[in-house]
Amino acid sequence: MKEFIAACAQIAITPNDIQANIDKGITWLKKAVTEYEADLVVFPETVTTGFVTGFDAEGLWDLVDDVPGKITEDIQEAARSLGAHVVWPSYRRGPERGVVFNSSILIGPDGEIIGIYDKTHPFPLERREKGGWVTTGDRADVFETELGTIGMIICYDGDFPELSRLLAVKGAEIIVRPSALLRSYDIWKMTNSARAYDNHVYVVATNSIGPDAGDAYYFGHSMIVNPIAWRLAQARGTEEIIAATLDPDPLKYVTWGSKSPQIFDHLEDRNLELYPGILKEARSKFDKAQPE
Repeated sequence: MKEFIAACAQIAITPNDIQANIDKGITWLKKAVTEYEADLVVFPETVTTGFVTGFDAEGLWDLVDDVPGKITEDIQEAARSLGAHVVWPSYRRGPERGVVFNSSILIGPDGEIIGIYDKTHPFPLERREKGGWVTTGDRADVFETELGTIGMIICYDGDFPELSRLLAVKGAEIIVRPSALLRSYDIWKMTNSARAYDNHVYVVATNSIGPDAGDAYYFGHSMIVNPIAWRLAQARGTEEIIAATLDPDPLKYVTWGSKSPQIFDHLEDRNLELYPGILKEARSKFDKAQPE
């Protein structure tokens, strides 16, 4: 990868008003590029509608669109005019009515779509097979860009070490994590830091702020974490942009500000003979709460 500036655009949405959210996103994209000189701008999860919409899968399919389409066209043009990479998350239509993906769309500085990631670990309440509205994605790819190799995860995906490890093994240098996370700040910070440190990748994690149509209220605190788990930037609980310069050579020293050399690599040092048994169904020994 090369040295570049990554930014989180932590904005509040107008529930289910796609065009209003696109217009606001363009305004904040321009601000990130012109004021922060950002090369990569990451928006929150489901930025076009909000996470909870009040629609079932069929109604949400009618509300949104395929990609490219109305949920991306104006953002694509803005990315092209500004020469920026953009991660634009949205629900998007699948191949038939009622198939809706929770997606993260990577747009290049030419306005073209580089790649789409569909959330592979939807939160239980959003999964269609559990009465929700989202169909589970089945791919986790990395995307080569002029900035570096980018992998994408979404919110609850960040709780699963295997997913980020897969992206790192595939060559990811940066993992972006657009989110609408409602659990504690401690969980948010811990999982972002752990995924960065586990895999020696940058994590650019943008969390939602403000309410959605379900009256959930998101706490923000977006962050950018480097491959030795040091936070380079941290947002507050308000609408704002944070940005940081990502160094292409971040593993020379064992901690921030130190000259002590780092001589280990978590990918290279894995004991692969131990892992075959991990790929089987399991559940916690402790009982979880049942939905009311």
